[in-house]
Amino acid sequence: MTGEEAAAWSHDAFCGAIEAGEPFYLACPEGHGSVPPRRVCPDCGAQSLTDRPLPETGRVQASTVVHVATAAFAESAPYVTAIADFGPVSLTGVVTETPPEEVEYGTEVTVGIERTDERARPTLVFEPK
Repeated sequence: MTGEEAAAWSHDAFCGAIEAGEPFYLACPEGHGSVPPRRVCPDCGAQSLTDRPLPETGRVQASTVVHVATAAFAESAPYVTAIADFGPVSLTGVVTETPPEEVEYGTEVTVGIERTDERARPTLVFEPK
């Protein structure tokens, strides 16, 4: 992978692709999946990574309700942080549009990006289907 290719697989590029409706993950020749930024496969060490389309939906595998948040998320508390399985990769994000008590194991979600003035970086969000 060239330095230019690695830069294209940055966290910001990953978030931009989600916003553009073209989310992706990185796959090695062995089929392991990971998300940017990566230069090598975390499972086998392969250095040849290619981007592949992220599945449109995932399923919540674990979640927790945050009641005491950092300053950047204080206005949103309580909110749910979840890990969702999107086939070859798992993503961590904030669940939106749903009361915390309704988020449970297996909830089907889509992925998106939320930008606010309070947060310097884009936030990965899940919206239940």
